[in-house]
Amino acid sequence: MRRRFLAAAAGLAGVLVAAMAADRAFPPDLSRLETVSAELHDREGRLMAASPAPGGVWRLRTSVDDVPPLFVELLLAREDRRFRSHAGIDPAAIVRAAGQAVVNGRVVSGASTITMQVARLLEPRPRTLAAKLAEMARAVQLEARFGKDEILAMWLTLAPFGGNLEGVRAASLALFAKPPMALDPAELALLVALPQRPSALRPDRFPDPAGAARARVLRDAVAAGVLADTEARELGAAPLGAARHALPRHARHLASAAGEGVTATTLSLPLQAALERLADGIAEDLPDQANLAILVMENDTRALVAAYGGAAGERRAGALDLTRAVRSPGSSLKPALVAQALALGLVRPETRIADLPRRFADYAPENFDRGFAGDVTVAQALVRSLNLPAVALADAVRPVAFLSSLKAAGILARLPPGASPSLPVALGGLGLTLHDLAALYGAIATDGSVAQPVWRDGEAPIRRPFVGAAEAGAVRAMLAAAQPPPGIAPERAPRIAWKSGTSWGNRDAWAVGVSATHTVAVWLGRPDGTPMPGITGRVTAGPVLFSVFGLLPDAGPLPAAPPLAPAPALARLGAGTADRLRLVFPPPNAALGEGDVTLRASGGQRPLTWLIDGQPILSDRHRRETRWTPLGPGFYRVTVIDADGTAAATELRIR
Repeated sequence: MRRRFLAAAAGLAGVLVAAMAADRAFPPDLSRLETVSAELHDREGRLMAASPAPGGVWRLRTSVDDVPPLFVELLLAREDRRFRSHAGIDPAAIVRAAGQAVVNGRVVSGASTITMQVARLLEPRPRTLAAKLAEMARAVQLEARFGKDEILAMWLTLAPFGGNLEGVRAASLALFAKPPMALDPAELALLVALPQRPSALRPDRFPDPAGAARARVLRDAVAAGVLADTEARELGAAPLGAARHALPRHARHLASAAGEGVTATTLSLPLQAALERLADGIAEDLPDQANLAILVMENDTRALVAAYGGAAGERRAGALDLTRAVRSPGSSLKPALVAQALALGLVRPETRIADLPRRFADYAPENFDRGFAGDVTVAQALVRSLNLPAVALADAVRPVAFLSSLKAAGILARLPPGASPSLPVALGGLGLTLHDLAALYGAIATDGSVAQPVWRDGEAPIRRPFVGAAEAGAVRAMLAAAQPPPGIAPERAPRIAWKSGTSWGNRDAWAVGVSATHTVAVWLGRPDGTPMPGITGRVTAGPVLFSVFGLLPDAGPLPAAPPLAPAPALARLGAGTADRLRLVFPPPNAALGEGDVTLRASGGQRPLTWLIDGQPILSDRHRRETRWTPLGPGFYRVTVIDADGTAAATELRIR
């Protein structure tokens, strides 16, 4: 007796050793399970975007925690009631299926367990007896390697639902436009039914067979005690309500940059969706080939909560992430320059600067409206975006030092090819991205430290000093005095500090603002850099900025600015040497055709007086240009005289 026991034990041990060896030699192929769609999640774990897996299949990894408990109960009631107790093969089901086949002369029901189905989904084979035996062996192997919930997760990820849909999450989003946890019991029952014959039971194409299959699932649920009979009848009468929907594709530029697997982000899905609706609507009204880009960043964390890289469409270069495009920032860079001048102790907000015609060596800047404001403070010059004071500050700070401070703070300004740092940097004569401007204004919104926005969850921003909290607060207070753009009532405007900018030739329109909690940066223009006549930062991008802030909760008042430290700041800042009065148009001895002529001067002290052949003509004496209508062909002498009595003159011929 003892010998027989030992022999049996040895035989069993041999079988186990052989099984273990076979398991190691022929492990299950999990490559299909590991080849899933890339996913982009928001800060709450909600799916923002998905990309198809290789082969164009939508296969989203799904666990038991991703589906309601009722779904698992309905699934097991229909497919494998003894799933929790068997070891991969259900002998009772095999006996039942064989008996039914003998009695009916055909296969009435199958004996595949959930684990056997997973084996077939992992390694699809033709439906033959040999394939069935291989599935049974793999099922036992899977049960030995994995827990029951892990095996269920494989089924939930790989089950076919018709077309290129695999897995419960993909099917739920594509058929009902919501995740499995949001499905009602009737929808859950339909999802349990579909994998039986996914192509023939598509509810959007074959509603009657789909409804009948759902009814069978509900009847099995009643038989298993999962549902009451009355509840099942009510669910069976519910409309199918399934149609094919596109899977989420929010923040598509970030989704493209995310790579494979699941990427957790700092974005907020509700805000991202609202921003995309707003921006897409604005893009529809833009001129041909124009586009826009928007960033929304938390001030404290420097984390993006929403990002819009541009409207889709080939004619708008929608494949490009325009938040990364290098463009001229125009006047939107002036706050950073003022902050540097404050930090160096060169000026204070009340320091006065003359906004009058000045020449800096061979550089004679003008204001956007070609007028001049006279004597202003630094704060007034920034709010009014005056160019002469900005150039004077750049001259005092020195362009090389300013660009060096930007570089030390992590902002790499790009100069035109062959150019060296010079005074035009004060007016946007360099290249920055929307991310760069968001980083700079994030410094103004907080403690003066600059950090590029981050968007991957867990990524820490790299903070670099730029100015102190007092200088940042002083600039913030100046920008808070700026009036809202046209069409925005001041009493209804969000409490923000903001600045606009327009690049040379009306190629780029910018608007950047900060509230107590967020920084918003907006760019608008043509991706190829061609001019867009008529666009300006204030009029074109400004309303977009305020609309985006309207999507955010009221953040309350801006933080109070810490006091600036005492410094030997000048009460007045010089601005180069006076620019002499000159005639810009017409040039000397010009020959023009008939029609109105625009006369234009630069430099000198206003008011100006214009004369034709010694006789004054009607003009706005505070402007540097006027329109004149010649009496006819002939020679004329044009003269302009400034307030100091300086005159400039030339002769021209009208043909």
